[in-house]
Amino acid sequence: MPVTKVETRKSLLDAARRIVAAKGYAAVGINEILAAAGVPKGSFYHYFGSKDAFGEAMMKAYFDEYLATMDGIVADQGKSSAEHLMGYWQNFHDTQAVDGCQGGCLVVKLGAEVADLSEAMRVATKSGTTAIVDRLERMITDGIADGTVSVDDSPRTTAEALYNMWLGASIMAKIHRSPDHLDRAMTVTRQVLHV
Repeated sequence: MPVTKVETRKSLLDAARRIVAAKGYAAVGINEILAAAGVPKGSFYHYFGSKDAFGEAMMKAYFDEYLATMDGIVADQGKSSAEHLMGYWQNFHDTQAVDGCQGGCLVVKLGAEVADLSEAMRVATKSGTTAIVDRLERMITDGIADGTVSVDDSPRTTAEALYNMWLGASIMAKIHRSPDHLDRAMTVTRQVLHV
């Protein structure tokens, strides 16, 4: 059965995400992505107007998948809001602790790089991280409503502070190649949420 344009585009984005997560965006060439995806050279611009448009599409695809994972955690009706929140943070911890704490979070890997390199990628990253914080705020608000979570600040401020702390802990885990900073972030998260 022939491969569709959508499947080829997804193959390119998936291959790029793996490579970019390891090397960074600027260090990766289009030919390397094409080779990893098994797509003929010269056909990149058939799927993307530019490397910048490709980077924006990669970030949007990453956040779509990330947010779907968050939604899946919350959809588990057999758990309390506190369990949803801690399930999210455990998933974050486990994802970042793999491969010698090199993780796969494109925000951790590319945040500063793309903010200076590409306005379209910066905006896509800003939109994606805002959507993550929005979901965390909702989870905290639900936890307050069902009595399984309490916070000393507003749900929004708490969500932003926790997410920022975990991004920083992920960077430190990468630098030290140890999950110790992620472990401490988990401890502080439990304290902040009173769970």
